[in-house]
Formats: sequence, C-alpha cells, structure tokens
Amino acid sequence: MTSGLVVILTALDLEYAAVREHLAELRLHRHRAGTRFEVGRMGRTGCQVALGLVGKGNHPAAVLAERAIAEFSPTAALFVGVAGGLWPSIRLGDVVVGTKIYAYHGGTSEDDGLKARPKAWEIPHEADQIAHHVARYDDWAHELPGATPAVHFGPIAAGEIVQDSAVSDQARWVRQHYNDAVAIEMEAAGVAQAGHLNHALPVVVVRGISDRANGSKTTTDGENWQPKAAAHAAAFAAALAQELVTETAASGQRSTGTGGSEPMGMANQNIARGNARVGVQAGQVYGNVTVGPDSERTADLAVGIADLRDRLKRAHRDGQLDEETYAAAESELDVAGECLREDNAGSRSALMVTLKRLRGLVADITELAARVAAIIAVARGLS
Repeated sequence: MTSGLVVILTALDLEYAAVREHLAELRLHRHRAGTRFEVGRMGRTGCQVALGLVGKGNHPAAVLAERAIAEFSPTAALFVGVAGGLWPSIRLGDVVVGTKIYAYHGGTSEDDGLKARPKAWEIPHEADQIAHHVARYDDWAHELPGATPAVHFGPIAAGEIVQDSAVSDQARWVRQHYNDAVAIEMEAAGVAQAGHLNHALPVVVVRGISDRANGSKTTTDGENWQPKAAAHAAAFAAALAQELVTETAASGQRSTGTGGSEPMGMANQNIARGNARVGVQAGQVYGNVTVGPDSERTADLAVGIADLRDRLKRAHRDGQLDEETYAAAESELDVAGECLREDNAGSRSALMVTLKRLRGLVADITELAARVAAIIAVARGLS
C-alpha cells in the first residue's frame, strides 16, 4: 500500500475540475492503456492524490477504478461528484456520504413480477468514523461561499439510467426496494466493486446534491446547481482524503498492547561491526516517518509539520490548548517551516531547537507530543 496517496475519481468534467481546484504541483501520469491521470498534492498536509475521469455508468467506473487501484496502490479511493436527492429533507447543495452502495438494477423476472436481488457494499467502519469526524466541523467548507452545506450519511442507489421522475416505474421500484436510499446516481456501484475486489480497499462515495430526481432536473441544471454541488462534494472529499492519509499513516506506525489502545514498549539494540554503521535506531515511532534520502525526509517533515498545525488548531478549538500556548506553538511551527525552506546546516540545527521547544509546549497532550517526537526523529536523520 502506498501510504499518503488517495485515488479520486469523477464521472463528469465539471466534477473533475472541482476536485482539481484543490490540487497543486500537478503532473500528468499516463497509463499504458491510454488512461490519463493527474497526480498532485492536496492541502496543507500535502497528501498525494491521483485524479481520474471515468465517464458515466457503473461499468466504465469499475474498469477504470480497478485500473487506478492497480496503478497507484492507494490508501483509499474516493468517488466524488453530483447526485439526485431522494429525501425532501436533503437540500440542493447538501453533501451525501454513502454508508452503503446499492446496485439496484439487479433482479429476476418471474411470472408474478420482477423481484429485486440487491447487491450492496458498506463503507468500511474506520473510513465511516473518519468521515463523520470531518463532518462535525466546518473546517472542510471554509473556502466555500455562504453557509456550510449539511452533510448527510446514508445509502446511495447506483443504477444505469438517469432518474428524473418521482412517479415513473423506475422511481417506484427504487422506493419499494431501496426506500432507505437518500441519493441516486450511476457510477458508485462500479467503484465499490473494484475496491471490494482489491483486498477490501476503503472506498468512500461523496456526492453533492444537484437535483431532486423528480422531473425538475432541467430547472436545477439551469440554475447551475451541478457546479455548486460538485464544488461542495470536492471540498468535503479534499478534507476527507487528507484525514484518511493522516490516520492511515498513524495507525500503520502504531503498535498496540493487549488493550488495543496503548503503544507497546520496545527496546532496540543495533550493533555495527567492521565498516557498517547504525543509520537509525528507533524505539516507539509515531506518525508518517520515512527513512531515505534527505529530499524525501524534508518532504516528510513538511507534511508532518502541516499536519501538526491542523491538529494544534483542533486541540485549541477543543479546549486542550489555551490561547497563549497555542500562539506560542504556532510561532514555533512558523520558525520550523522557515528552517525547512532555508535547508542548510545552520537552519537544520535551528530546526531541532524549535522542535524541542514545541515538544515542551505540547507535552501534556499525548497525541501531539508523540507526533512532535516522530517529526524530531526524522529531522535527526538529515545530514
């Protein structure tokens, strides 16, 4: 698994453009079969994203999702775009996160009528928990104009046709057999199947509501609800992708004891003989730590510092850090960022000093102190 990379797929160009707005340092990645992806970095954490366009329908979505997963070995895959809302309580522009994906066109035709044969994929528990966590705060929508859109969690129905009626046979079929579905669209089942076939890769479907699937689509499209809804979904997906990468990196580095919550103690002893030397000796390591060339370590430090800044902000908001301590910690992070940009012997020495001061400021908050310790471990490896 490639830690730090998330695949994001869309069906429409306007959805693709909405996600692309959140990416920097874009570069083209050509698949040998001709599919083009763009790979870039997202947000202050700098997590990598491979962005692809799959077109309309579950079948192309499944094929290209499988292709993207095989090509990039991502931490997770997100499918992002617009959908029709099925419940009156869900407003235009709201965001829906799929807790379950229905492939609702499966069935069997018998003498007494058509019988549903539902096929469904549920969101993985950890991804669901992270998505709920992102939704609890308004941070994800800080760049959106107006009020923060509501975020809903519920099943999404994914079929093969556009539903734009509340009274058609199709609409009645969905209400009868999938009446808990909150939104309807045409690609999520394919992406969910691809994730399921790849060692249960976490797949999260994020949709902005652009119409009500009730015959008013022409009107809502004319009012530009598609680009608005796509922008809302992309903003939430951007925050979710960064949180998924951060949590996956942290859990991948954490060893737990019998209770499943505390790190196990460990003692390491490395002995160098002859011309060998010890490069890194680590006991408990937390967070996204990479051992490699200085350029890779510097990139990891930048990502770690950006992530720590976000967590400091959250701790301050939650009352774990008082105003004075928070301001001092922010100041130390600013100095650390300047040291990284200068990148010379003097700045590296200053970086260690400021990181140690930062560790002292957050020593009472176990998670933050552990993350600072992980950053210090990487900084010590710089030559």
